[in-house]
Amino acid sequence: MNEHPRLTSLAHGGGCGCKLAPSVLRELLAGQPVAQAFPQLLVGTETSDDAAVYQVDEHTCVIATTDFFMPMVDDPKDFGRIAATNAISDIYAMGGRPIMALAVLGMPIDKLAPEQIRQILQGGREICAEAGIPVAGGHSIDAPEPIYGLAVIGLCHPSELRRNADARPGDALILTKGLGVGIYSAAIKKDALDGAGLAEMVASATTLNRVGSDLAKRADVHAITDVTGFGILGHGLEIARGSGLRLRLQMADLPLLERAAELAQAGFFTGASTRNWAAYGDEVTLPAGLPDWQRALLTDPQTSGGLLVACAPEAADAVLAQIRAAGFPLAAIVGRAEEGAGIAVE
Repeated sequence: MNEHPRLTSLAHGGGCGCKLAPSVLRELLAGQPVAQAFPQLLVGTETSDDAAVYQVDEHTCVIATTDFFMPMVDDPKDFGRIAATNAISDIYAMGGRPIMALAVLGMPIDKLAPEQIRQILQGGREICAEAGIPVAGGHSIDAPEPIYGLAVIGLCHPSELRRNADARPGDALILTKGLGVGIYSAAIKKDALDGAGLAEMVASATTLNRVGSDLAKRADVHAITDVTGFGILGHGLEIARGSGLRLRLQMADLPLLERAAELAQAGFFTGASTRNWAAYGDEVTLPAGLPDWQRALLTDPQTSGGLLVACAPEAADAVLAQIRAAGFPLAAIVGRAEEGAGIAVE
């Protein structure tokens, strides 16, 4: 047996590209009981938000989430770091601060060396330590494909809870990280991404979105979500649907990883990108003649992507400056919210 196979060779998909298509997820959840029979459950499944939120008392909300996936990089420690960063992001996207995590692990123990699995777990612990939280336990199984992630618990004050359903007409939209992680992942699968590109992708995907907790303290920040497997369009639509608004995005203003456009033009995009468009394309208006590679950037699944932030237009420059100062140099104002429905791209 080869003791050190490529992690990506053991998985049929990778990262947030493993997520079920939005249309499949909606079908599976259709007809489920409405959780709002529990009045203290402030956020459940009704608006496809990033995490569940339960109000304990007038000062405290508990935020709970879980996220796990198959590898989209071959280095075990990097896989663990990316998966942990991605899972913790849901807490930050709700305006909370994480307090502890539980590991979720499924490994083909007949194909991976124990040292590789230990490195995955070590990568996750390193990111949790950076976030200031313990890995307090977890659960593991023998699985046919490698799977790793976290269940994460966080806290916030009720006034700092930020849903994806509270954007307002006129709000400016800010994206904190560059798009293109799925495109880079597709290039990795085909050995077409160089070391510099891999380092850029890993650096982006392991940057904690802790700025979300700080932004939630601002009354002029109205809604936050993180952009992951459904792409900027899919997660933008969750804000649009939840808020009863249309989002208008400026294609030229969307931040991209350095080689994202080049690789997309060369055809490096994932099956998840195509599934995403099939699931929600009827709610999106694109510019006439937009080439397929640019559409692929809009539907590209982001593993541990950035935050999409809706804020009062007069505060947009100050909010953007705060985000960049927190370590997000590619952050940009990418559009606005307005009356209507769906998403329009210009």
